Amino acid sequence: MVTTSQACALSKDKLLLFFPQEPDPEWISRTMVKYPGLEVNWAASVKENGQPVKVEELPAECWKGTTLLFVDWSPPPAHLLSDVRFVQLASAGADLWHKHPTYLNQDIVFSNASGVYTPQIAEWVIGTWIMSQRHFLRYQKQMDNEHWEISSVPSVEDSYKLRMGILGYGSIGRQCARMAQAMGMEVYAYTRSERATPEARRDDTYNQYCVPGTGDQDGAIPSKWFHGATKENINTFLAQDLDIVVVSLPLTKDTERLISYEQFEILSKKKTFLTNIARGRHVHTDALIQALEKGQIRGAALDVTDPEPLPKEHPLWKAPNVYITPHVSWFTKKVWDRSIGILETNLDRLNNNEPCINQLAKRH
Repeated sequence: MVTTSQACALSKDKLLLFFPQEPDPEWISRTMVKYPGLEVNWAASVKENGQPVKVEELPAECWKGTTLLFVDWSPPPAHLLSDVRFVQLASAGADLWHKHPTYLNQDIVFSNASGVYTPQIAEWVIGTWIMSQRHFLRYQKQMDNEHWEISSVPSVEDSYKLRMGILGYGSIGRQCARMAQAMGMEVYAYTRSERATPEARRDDTYNQYCVPGTGDQDGAIPSKWFHGATKENINTFLAQDLDIVVVSLPLTKDTERLISYEQFEILSKKKTFLTNIARGRHVHTDALIQALEKGQIRGAALDVTDPEPLPKEHPLWKAPNVYITPHVSWFTKKVWDRSIGILETNLDRLNNNEPCINQLAKRH
């Protein structure tokens, strides 16, 4: 532990990093020098065999007196967090914390990792869209069978002048919009609250610091904005002749099963392609299967499902025109460096008594 007489607002704090990365002694030393008196503990949350580390496997001293916590997805038991005043999540979503006593305490600041996952998830969205439009899976099967076939090539539609609707215009949605715009697509944005002014449409998340040159910081890309918290508001948005809908909303009680039988009926007019990279419970699974089987939508790309993990022999596996990955769109070699970057930003802000970046409003 580094000690010095230099004044530091974090001098009485204890930081614990518990996420899927081996401890970096150089980072720990550098951080304690920067914030004299700050104690830093770091424990990997995943073992070498890929299995998660249980919180009870950590020495009790790691948790005792911890005031600042950097943690991945699973919330530790509340009794271990009795002294915590700030939680930095390594995830963009906070739905696993919504009923946790620590999260419900309004005096404890929570920040998410919005911006950390922006480029890679947007690449997944655009990649699966192009794969569907260009029928790449069909040609992969032809390759597997060493079969060259041109005569019955299905109709192919490029993306130029098609319309992308983005449900949830946060950092991920904004990068999807940027990439769609580059392909000549029109973008419609949907947010819970109204964004009527240029100031309201600006992006104030970590994305502008984390990955420069990405996203839509000024909110200038969408040609139309929609908002609201009711099913009627959602239905109005979905009825805008959308060629693809990207679900990138946080999961709350209001957004659970937001897209169900009624919404697929609306989407059937244009046979909209559905992409979900948020949470599986945004979409009613049985309604999705029916929409795929009846051809109400042209297809779906899912990085998340309900249930998750998707069990073997679940009917969604066999539904037509669906592409499923096991919640991996977020991953890139750079993800944990970016996560550490947002923690560093917020340590500076805490030390300077400034509002944390990506601070959550704790709306359930």
